Amino acid sequence: MRSVTQYKERLIGRILKDMGKVTESQIQEALAVQKEKGGTIGRVLLGLGHIDEEDLRLALAKQSGMEVVNLDDIEVPDSVIKRVSPSIAHAYQIIPVRYDNGVLTVALGDPTEIKTLDDLRFLLDCEMEGVVAGKDSIVRMLDKYYTEDEEDIEDVLTELNSEFEGSDSLASDQGDSIDLESLEEMSQTAPVRRLLNLVLLQAIQDRASDIHFEPFEDEFKIRYRVDGVLYEMVPPPRHLHVPISTRIKAMSGLDIAERRLPQDGRVELNISGNPVDLRISTLPTMFGESVVCRVLDRRQVALDLDKIGLRRDDMEELEGLIKKPHGIILCTGPTGCGKTTTLYSVLRQLNDIGVKILTAEDPVEYEIEGIMQMPIKEDLGVTFATSLRQFLRQDPDIILIGEVRDLDTAQIAVQAALTGHLVFSTTHTNDGATTLTRLVDLGLEPYLINASLEGVVAQRLVRRICSNCKEQYTPSKESLLALGLDPEDVEGKTFSRGRGCQLCNNIGYRGRMGIFEIVNINDEIRDLLTSGASTGEIRMCARKNGARSLRQGGLLAVYDGETTVEEVARATVTEA
Repeated sequence: MRSVTQYKERLIGRILKDMGKVTESQIQEALAVQKEKGGTIGRVLLGLGHIDEEDLRLALAKQSGMEVVNLDDIEVPDSVIKRVSPSIAHAYQIIPVRYDNGVLTVALGDPTEIKTLDDLRFLLDCEMEGVVAGKDSIVRMLDKYYTEDEEDIEDVLTELNSEFEGSDSLASDQGDSIDLESLEEMSQTAPVRRLLNLVLLQAIQDRASDIHFEPFEDEFKIRYRVDGVLYEMVPPPRHLHVPISTRIKAMSGLDIAERRLPQDGRVELNISGNPVDLRISTLPTMFGESVVCRVLDRRQVALDLDKIGLRRDDMEELEGLIKKPHGIILCTGPTGCGKTTTLYSVLRQLNDIGVKILTAEDPVEYEIEGIMQMPIKEDLGVTFATSLRQFLRQDPDIILIGEVRDLDTAQIAVQAALTGHLVFSTTHTNDGATTLTRLVDLGLEPYLINASLEGVVAQRLVRRICSNCKEQYTPSKESLLALGLDPEDVEGKTFSRGRGCQLCNNIGYRGRMGIFEIVNINDEIRDLLTSGASTGEIRMCARKNGARSLRQGGLLAVYDGETTVEEVARATVTEA
């Protein structure tokens, strides 16, 4: 009988043969299929019907050098079970098996999920080892040992209160008197870890984009943003702010001793097989450090032009712009309006083996295979302008520059466009017309804008009506007036809203979509810009040439039953 270590790193086909699951002829048959169609040898054998999923999983476990256990034969002590909270056990689909000499051993259903052990090491603050068990048995053991579906955050807060009861010195972290050893010790206590893990997992499961930990004079708030709106969680006592913020800083590799300067960090997690990136930002305030965790969850971002809310005619207009051989295309709107997602979706559509794409971003939010992405580091002198200069020496076809902030960047972008490159970037303006005048305000000559700018895409985000509880209704006269409409204007139109259900947390909305204004820069607009026309004149010309305003696009989404009149009124303004 071979030991587990003797199987480690051996070919999977040979391991399956030693296990008596396949013959030599079956391995050769699988190798021939693999050569023709590709794929891993284990999956090929599975497809041929020579093995089943359980055989492959056990073989992969042996190849990884992991022990295979039968959970039905193991009785796990309560002290070991309590080392993993129900929320983490369910999120990662694991069962703690034993705890010896500071090492916690957990049973995994998939031996290839080694990243899970890294996450658990990080979340539980102890050394981890993995063993492999059947997925069905893990589900049974979760029901056996973790009968509660969810942890009660109030129980965790009660435990935290008793842990730090009487710690008046923690009421503020504005001074410099807190001992570093005490800080570390407080931040690593089990209740602090449990609360923070619970907050992070709940926010990620609720599709939050940001988690805010905010100290005020008499309270400590935890809020998270879902679909652009902030919601408050059960607030912890004020004096728990220091251990919780210290724990977050320790998790992200920040200096826990530095509480007077802003800091930025990053944490990578893999929850239920899905990569989640947390960007940590700390900010010193009057009553302590405010900490914000930006959640970049790739499951929640569909980098696909078909899924961001473009109507068919908008899609055709945008595809016509991005297929141009050179020129500048700008995406504009306020912070958080989805500009980056739109540009990433465009780049994914343009990404091809025959095209060289370079990006300079602050920061790089999502990695796209096949695209060279560079983070901006202004403290080292790596700015958008300096990056763009270097890009021109890298033989690119397409360039994305995160933002046109100044004249220097604008001029180099124009130079790149005029020398045969397609350039994408963003600005912070309200619509297409104001983008043109903004470029003039930066100091860019109108003739350079006319020679290089091909189009402007302005956008906003509105919340989608929850499809599970959508119902038709008649909006109030006040709601219509907020959009500049009279009841007579909408005769025959249908309106929808979300009634509120468990799926959308009784909000009535689930997810967001974009509403767009796409301005194709034609000769008429170029003539107006050269003559020094006003923003209003340029806007009227764009409308005459078929550019739909943001509010008009929003109303079409309302009539399509995608969003509500209140959302469009909130996200757009009436044009003068």
